[in-house]
Order: sequence, then structure tokens, then C-alpha cells
Amino acid sequence: MGAVENAELVRRGYTAFNAGDMASLGSMFAEDALWYVAGSGALSGVKRGRDEILAYFGELAARTQGSFQANLEDVVGGENHTVAIQQTQGKNNTKTLDMATVITFVVRDGKITEGREFFEDTAKADDFWT
Repeated sequence: MGAVENAELVRRGYTAFNAGDMASLGSMFAEDALWYVAGSGALSGVKRGRDEILAYFGELAARTQGSFQANLEDVVGGENHTVAIQQTQGKNNTKTLDMATVITFVVRDGKITEGREFFEDTAKADDFWT
């Protein structure tokens, strides 16, 4: 796959994620994919494998009572890395999250093999999830 196909895969992933379609989203990840969450908060760290990644996504929804949204603003496709720029939003009891986030993706053989999240304010993101 090339840059255009990689960017399209990421776009489809955002559509599935925001629709709560974990079956479609899961099919886009390699079984041994890795997902890195920046910071030192409750949800930070490495998620190993498709099942852990999908469980993490489920945790985002659960902790925000289903209000979590990753609003895609742009995708830059490359041969080795694809970058998504998003506005991350959610509510967690009395806390509100609304910040810019960048996720870098590695796509191999038509599957996402790696994702790395970078937040506008990592400390604020950590605090939101506590």
C-alpha cells in the first residue's frame, strides 16, 4: 500500500471508532499491533496486540460515559508513517477534555501495526483520566 491507501485506512478507522464499530476497527489492526499512549496517567503506556488496543478504546468510552470523540481534522499519508491530527473531546464526571492530539500510524500490508498518541497538554490529559 502507498501513502494514499494508508491515509484512507486511517480515515476509515476514525469513522469506525467514532461510530463505535469495534468489529470494523479491529479488522484494520494487525494482531500484534502496538499502541503507545503518552504520559504517566491511568491509561498511559503500551498496549500490546489488537485485543489490548480495542480494550483501551473501550475504556475511553466507558470512562467518558460514551462521550469520547476523536474528531479528525487532517491526515497526512506517507509510505512509512501516516499522521492524523484530531481534536479529542470527552466528559468524565465534572471534567471536560478538549485538546489537540496527533497520532502517528505505521501501516504494513494494509493493517495498522503501530499507533503513537501525542497530546497538546500531556499533564492535562493525565489529570482527565484520574
